[in-house]
Amino acid sequence: MSRLTRIAALLGAIVLPSTVAVAASDYPNRPIRAIASQGPGGISDLFMRVLADQLGPALGTTVVVENRVGAAGSIGARACADAEPDGYTICILNNEAMVINPIIFEKMNFDAKQHLEHVIRLYYLQHVFAVNASLGVKNFDELAALAKSKPKTLNYITPSLSKVAFMEAFNQKHGTDFVRVPFKGGGDAVNSMMSGVTPVAIFGIGNLVELIKAGKVLGFAVDGDKRSALAPDIPTFKELGYTVHVWSSSHGLHMPKGTPKPIVDKINQAVVKIGSDPEFQKKHVLARGLSPVFDSPEHFAKIVEVEIGLGRDVVKASGLYPNVK
Repeated sequence: MSRLTRIAALLGAIVLPSTVAVAASDYPNRPIRAIASQGPGGISDLFMRVLADQLGPALGTTVVVENRVGAAGSIGARACADAEPDGYTICILNNEAMVINPIIFEKMNFDAKQHLEHVIRLYYLQHVFAVNASLGVKNFDELAALAKSKPKTLNYITPSLSKVAFMEAFNQKHGTDFVRVPFKGGGDAVNSMMSGVTPVAIFGIGNLVELIKAGKVLGFAVDGDKRSALAPDIPTFKELGYTVHVWSSSHGLHMPKGTPKPIVDKINQAVVKIGSDPEFQKKHVLARGLSPVFDSPEHFAKIVEVEIGLGRDVVKASGLYPNVK
């Protein structure tokens, strides 16, 4: 290496941090793109839009939501990972899209650790195990007995692969043969449940709470460590002794890997301030059956690390991907 080359390298090392600092202090000076991996009307899409309405003014700019739908959230995750790490792309992703989809869709060459900066976990989406009241059963044991008396007639729906894994474990424990039926979206799933085509569902409680209150649907259990404020009489899976594959779904904000830390922190702090407002939580989080988190980037990254370790076990336990070892 020549003397001039060494000097240039040293200057580069000195200038780079100050350049990042200047960029962060001037940030943002143009609109920010927010990628939503669900279609319009989905829970994360709706949340991202109400958050964008407040995040833009808080940062002194505009946040524009862009839907990138497909491959169970992987299209949005890939679009986020491929964006410039300049602070002008954020994305809202489901935890399963980050840690399970890379195992299923290996050709997408996506890795949450290598390709994303984890900004903030927003909320957990609490699922409820529910049945159409017309089945005439009131608990898991009665449901299992009914299923065994009518083999190959009872199906279920769920958007969560971890809940598919739960149902496979349930089948093994009780000797039942529940089979998952795919569905296009939340509305289709609820209609299918109420018509009796798929009378069992493990779904976001916000989608079913009114039907539960009306007595048309019975809730047997909810995931997570606490009961839902929307339906406090429904116990958790863990209270009933079910501890396998009751992993809670969640959504968080991410940015492309390499986004300067001061910018990541600035987004995090702005979102924490918005999400900590009691009125915002009441209207946009709790009312939808969501459990607020709003943590630090460091804590979020640690939780993602733990979930990545669980992902392969969930995929294998679901039985849907026999090639995954």
